[in-house]
Amino acid sequence: MSIHIAAQPGDIAPAVLLPGDPLRAQFVAQTFLKEPRQYNQVRNMFGYTGLYRGRPVSVQGTGMGMPSLSIYVNELFQDFGVMRAIRIGTAGAIQEDLKLRDLVIALAAATDSGMNRIRFGGRSFAPAASFSLLQSAYDAALSRGWQAKVGTVVSSDRFYLEDPEEWKLWAQYGCLAMEMECAELYTLAAKYRREALTVLTISDSLISHEQTSSEERQSAFTRMIEVALEAAIS
Repeated sequence: MSIHIAAQPGDIAPAVLLPGDPLRAQFVAQTFLKEPRQYNQVRNMFGYTGLYRGRPVSVQGTGMGMPSLSIYVNELFQDFGVMRAIRIGTAGAIQEDLKLRDLVIALAAATDSGMNRIRFGGRSFAPAASFSLLQSAYDAALSRGWQAKVGTVVSSDRFYLEDPEEWKLWAQYGCLAMEMECAELYTLAAKYRREALTVLTISDSLISHEQTSSEERQSAFTRMIEVALEAAIS
């Protein structure tokens, strides 16, 4: 029985969007879904199910960071039979050609987290996206005339780095952006044999130090939401 999601069997759709911010979950439900109904408000981590182009889709807040996301994704997969999980979130650019509000689709996730080192007894695991979801999201972006950068992101356990230059090593190896959840999502999808994808909007740049407002992050990054919804029902 789920501890953190107060839903009943059948309340949650097979495809779920996963914003970190529960208020973004509310925004997605109210803006993009028809007939949305709330199934969760435990700890104010809102969850909703509605219809997108006639197909059931859910959206569930996860909180920030891999430990928090891990709780919700484990319960969605184990207790509610979710088959497709798509993270929609923000990231900090670490490549010059990525600008504010650009779309990034995560092919794979590097990480500085100890979660997989503990899980795999010190061995390395390569968390990667589901190709079919990635292709659907990329095609959805192109069909709308939007450019989406596809590549590896970095899932960090820390928002504030001890070494402010640490990101440069990841950038040297071609990583596109820093975020905080993707590696755990992809790892859990591999464990449970489910499909997973991460679609991100660049909200700040570690290179130029530009950043968007918290209000814009909550409700203005609609392109990634549309792309994720199209992939969810593909």
